Amino acid sequence: MNPTAIPASPPATRIARRFAELRRKKEMGLVAFITAGDPNLAATESLVLTLAEAGADVVELGVPFSDPLADGPAIQRSSERALRAGTTLAGVLDLVAGIRRKSDVALVLFSYYNPVLQMGLEKFAERASAAGADGVLITDMIPEEAGEYRRIVASRGLDTIFLAAPTSPDERLVKIAASTSGFLYVISRTGVTGAKDTLPEDLPALVRRVRRVTALPIAVGFGISLPGQVSVLGGLADAAVVGSALVQEIEHAATVDAARAAVAERVRTLKQAGLHGMSRREPTP
Repeated sequence: MNPTAIPASPPATRIARRFAELRRKKEMGLVAFITAGDPNLAATESLVLTLAEAGADVVELGVPFSDPLADGPAIQRSSERALRAGTTLAGVLDLVAGIRRKSDVALVLFSYYNPVLQMGLEKFAERASAAGADGVLITDMIPEEAGEYRRIVASRGLDTIFLAAPTSPDERLVKIAASTSGFLYVISRTGVTGAKDTLPEDLPALVRRVRRVTALPIAVGFGISLPGQVSVLGGLADAAVVGSALVQEIEHAATVDAARAAVAERVRTLKQAGLHGMSRREPTP
């Protein structure tokens, strides 16, 4: 067997099943990102359960890293808080197992490659699968170097999610789409993460370019925080990814219960906005 060959037609993950259900219901998806271990792992478990109950379709658990180059100030600060609280990749995988005993929400591990490399790719994939994770997004992993990573992760039944950027030419979008399963994450703008007031003017053209190269669900993130933005995305994409806005709610809350109430309200509001935007859905080619 070719060592970089990817298993054909893996069983549908919770991610694929959830997006299929959203498509049947003609419903906009919401992917919620929070940093695992901020303010601590026990709080993160309760926050994930709250996000799922409030309507998040997929939860991305950020693995805190000391040099999060793709992340803006809010998520950088959350990573620092999580690391000070003693959060490790092993602890995050234990967290996933705890969540899975209580919820069927789709879970994506969102990490830089260094923590995975330190644990060992085979061990990481095995533990992530056993814990009940559904997908992995490595922010600094590129398709051209991902053969072994994709083979090992996919062999454990996990989706491999990649990022498509506004600067990606069409030929590279083809490579990214071919390496991706679950959903394709489209970065709405160049630069780092962080809540913004407006969407880029060229975003519709970018999503249309991505649609031409994949039948996968498309989730748009980086800078998504407001109901109006999600409503607009309802006419373009299959899901909105919201991260920094939720992380800021957690940062500013005086207690974990207050953080849970704040993120639940934010998710409910954004989910409702997505439903309103679906009436403007562009026909899928």
